[in-house]
Amino acid sequence: MSAKKIVKVDDIKNDAEGIKCPVEKSHFLIDKFLDGPMCGKCFPCSMGSYEARVLLENLMKGECNETQLLHIKNIADEMLIASMCKKGKDVAKYIIEWFDADVFRKHLDGICTENTCKPLIEYRIIPEKCTMCGDCLPACKYNAIHGEKIKPFTSGYHPFDIKQHKCVKCGDCLPVCPTGAIILVDANVSEAVEV
Repeated sequence: MSAKKIVKVDDIKNDAEGIKCPVEKSHFLIDKFLDGPMCGKCFPCSMGSYEARVLLENLMKGECNETQLLHIKNIADEMLIASMCKKGKDVAKYIIEWFDADVFRKHLDGICTENTCKPLIEYRIIPEKCTMCGDCLPACKYNAIHGEKIKPFTSGYHPFDIKQHKCVKCGDCLPVCPTGAIILVDANVSEAVEV
């Protein structure tokens, strides 16, 4: 019978470095902390970490309010003071550092600064830049792009558009567009405009 590998908080932090968004990093850290190094012997870690994970998930989805955002900070502050071990304190410090950098507040406003939280972003087509070449159609495995390729000497085409309810935000369409007509925007922006 093999011994269970001991996971350290520093190992989880290193694994989180590949994640761009600080909110996603914090969620990853809490999630892995709950799965591994958390012992569950003190109340701040055991209850606070579970609640923080749920609140961070809501923040990534754009479903968090001001009170819940402050609650994440309060949980981290309580963990920092009352956790009985270094592991809990390290997790709390990590969350507080990102919280103080104001990236959490931007998520509250519906903006992921790294454009990785899928509920907060959308791929859109700028009609003025689209030449209706159709290169994006085969790139989209989920049939989220609708429109008709242009044919010489005919008119009445349906312009290309990305159906948001079908789009999984994989980004496969972005590099194939020869004119840069497909862009990534914050989901709360009403029109597809180039920045």
